[in-house]
Amino acid sequence: MPIILRLDRVMADRKMSLTELSERVGVANVNLSKLKNGRVSAIRFSTLEAICDVLDCQPGDILEFRREDNPAQNP
Repeated sequence: MPIILRLDRVMADRKMSLTELSERVGVANVNLSKLKNGRVSAIRFSTLEAICDVLDCQPGDILEFRREDNPAQNP
């Protein structure tokens, strides 16, 4: 997947547990766990906004785009 999730890194930088983030964001612990471990295919903007607010970060601190190399396009 070309989108890399860095939630775990930002949480570690802020010394915040998944349980604390879950309580402060208002999202179930299991859903944040899936997000943290990259087992999601979508995230609501409202959830992303709440996470960024609580962690005092930008969306780009949590999400990273990595282009997948396509040998057919790179001769």
